[in-house]
Amino acid sequence: MTIPVDAADRRAVKPVICYPNETLPVPDLSGYKAARAGAEKISEVRVEPRDASCFHVDAGQFFRISSIEGPQVGDLNLWHAHDLGERFYSGKTRALHGTHITMGERMWSSFPYLRPMATIVEDTLDWYGIDEFGGSVHDVIGTRCDPYTGYLLQGTHYHNCCHSNLLRALSAETGLSLDEAEPLVHDVLNVFMCTGFTRDTGQYFMKASPVRPGDYLEFFAEIDLLGALSACPGGDCSTEHSSDVASCHPLLVEVFVPSEGALGDWQPPAINGYNRNHGVG
Repeated sequence: MTIPVDAADRRAVKPVICYPNETLPVPDLSGYKAARAGAEKISEVRVEPRDASCFHVDAGQFFRISSIEGPQVGDLNLWHAHDLGERFYSGKTRALHGTHITMGERMWSSFPYLRPMATIVEDTLDWYGIDEFGGSVHDVIGTRCDPYTGYLLQGTHYHNCCHSNLLRALSAETGLSLDEAEPLVHDVLNVFMCTGFTRDTGQYFMKASPVRPGDYLEFFAEIDLLGALSACPGGDCSTEHSSDVASCHPLLVEVFVPSEGALGDWQPPAINGYNRNHGVG
């Protein structure tokens, strides 16, 4: 390998943000919080360790994911409740907001819709920030633990990883076969998971989540949602995932409906306005 004479100059070029987000529509957090203050709890779902469950949230409602018995991370999928082709797009969410998301930031949907699905309105781990290793919580960089990578790396057949958990939950909820449902399971929001990239090799890492019982992440549903949450078999992900050894705990999903008129003239966001011509015709 020959190192060019201007290598240092090339490395010193300053970065440019790919998607400046100053023109993104700004959520009305104060309005959402005012509506949440008078909201009534209407349902809850307990997600058992090393398993997943589905839940429904109507547009204009709130849902909260809580740690209830011990440190535990969760893998979250979201779909439009009436069109499963519109699903959470972790890559574009990452491009718009960053590798980890928190209060005031949004989960965006897939093409051709590309609109807000849910807005984070409360995050009790917002204090964590970015640690000395470059780690932070609630990432949109990890894909979900899955049996295919497990087989690739270890030659094992492990069935309680988050991909399989989400798949079983979606199949049971919708009546779709496993083969029909599997293409609909997608990259996740890693709720409570503490992750980053190593500075020397650029590898994705995880470390013990700072989450404790009583911590929660709360969202405002911008559209009608079907959600699925897996309580990861890695527990707090301090040692490994896809494991029957790690200490795992349940998670709780609660849904709240605001009082009549509390949201004023709020309306669900329209789908993306691009004309879908793609340069043809």
